[in-house]
Amino acid sequence: MAVDINGKPYHRNLLVMVMLVGSFCTVLNQTILATAFPTLMKAFDISTATVQWLTTGFMMVNGIMIPVSAYLSNKFNSKWLYISAMSIFELGTITAFLAPNFGTLLCGRLIQATAVGITMPLMQNIMLTIFPPEKRGAAMGINGLVIALAPALGPSLSGWVVDNYSWRVLFGMIIPIVAVVIIASFFLMQNVLKNTDPTLDWLSLVISTLGFGSVLYGFSSVGDKGWTSTVVWVSIIFGAILIALLVWRQTKLTNPFLDFKVFKTPEFTLATLLSSIVMIAMVGVELVLPLYLQIVHGMSAFHSGLSLLLGALMMGLMSPVTGDLFDRYGAKRLVMTGMFILTIGTIPFAFLTRETPIFDVIFLYAVRLFGISMVMMPVTTSGMNALPFEMISHGTAVNNTIRQVASSMGSAILISILTNVTNSQKPSHALLKASPLQYKAKMIDATLNGYHAAFWVAITFAVIGLLASSKLKNHNKINARYDADNMQKGGSAK
Repeated sequence: MAVDINGKPYHRNLLVMVMLVGSFCTVLNQTILATAFPTLMKAFDISTATVQWLTTGFMMVNGIMIPVSAYLSNKFNSKWLYISAMSIFELGTITAFLAPNFGTLLCGRLIQATAVGITMPLMQNIMLTIFPPEKRGAAMGINGLVIALAPALGPSLSGWVVDNYSWRVLFGMIIPIVAVVIIASFFLMQNVLKNTDPTLDWLSLVISTLGFGSVLYGFSSVGDKGWTSTVVWVSIIFGAILIALLVWRQTKLTNPFLDFKVFKTPEFTLATLLSSIVMIAMVGVELVLPLYLQIVHGMSAFHSGLSLLLGALMMGLMSPVTGDLFDRYGAKRLVMTGMFILTIGTIPFAFLTRETPIFDVIFLYAVRLFGISMVMMPVTTSGMNALPFEMISHGTAVNNTIRQVASSMGSAILISILTNVTNSQKPSHALLKASPLQYKAKMIDATLNGYHAAFWVAITFAVIGLLASSKLKNHNKINARYDADNMQKGGSAK
């Protein structure tokens, strides 16, 4: 029977179910406005640059809160921390649903992001604690189902809702589900994480907030402002300096705000590198591919998002399977196979044409996500298993923070390459008047060259990941300092 830190028995599967449903709602919000931007621009009479803040601001606040999650999970009991975070998310969702203007809508999104920055690392931390190491792969595979499926469903769901209903339904449909999760959490969530009552170093919190916030803002602004923008480079450099200062300060503190000593474990460092590379390869292509389908094939935003649904379902369905395979065979062979499939599946995208069948795009995208499903959660679990038990909360926070930054980097790099190559090869405006049809043909060619360049960069990242995966250990080695008694009190079966 599973017991919490106080020796009180509880139903582990029901606890996991509550977290999965709640996390699905929170993660879904990362992309649920993806195809609703034109509707919102019209509703509030705002520009593209302004409406993008609904995503940029969400990512920034989410990224800022993730490092804080390690302190919160050590300071407060897991049951009330989860209930509090989900209540904050519900407040943000209701605010967005009732928003009379864009400022209120943005405020609601930022409140949501605050909660998501807590719930996602907390869920991962709890899953790694309540399951013994030999079953963590399967547990994290279930976690991966949520992380993979929810964001991928966002664009399709968003397009369908805004085509048939008000944009407010995007938030309204989530409100009752989250309310049920909060009520269920009072009965089914338990205190499964040990608390150490750490002291919050406020200076570290300020440095972390400004540092990661600045870096995320810089990368998120590249698509709108370009790499030549002073704002972009000042933000990234300023943020990088503050992050370096944060790392230095943590080495001087007895109880660090975010313990970067996790990088002294080579397996964790390699796992974080690999998961970041996969995020860059995945998120960047997720942004570029719908643009290709809309601009070159003339598809609507909804149908372009729907074209990516098979890949999302593939990744969601495979995550639990690959988690079980990780428990059986370890990380190296699984991850190397996944990186190879990702690489092979990405290469054809560098040769897309105007005549490429939509079915081919859908199939190849599904192949890519099949490969990613073999990498993301297995490599993360491998890195966590290499850490001492008491370092898991810090490892989770560090891993998630770096992956968040990698997501912003991937988006910025691929979109900027697409834009720069297209602009450098597009025909002169004079040709538009002289020969409109020729201008259109050359413009499409320039755009395709931009897509090709972006996909070649994605291929490069995949190859780097494939080479790096060869350094993983053959078997899933669990850290020798693992505390079995802590595990038992954290929720494993006696």
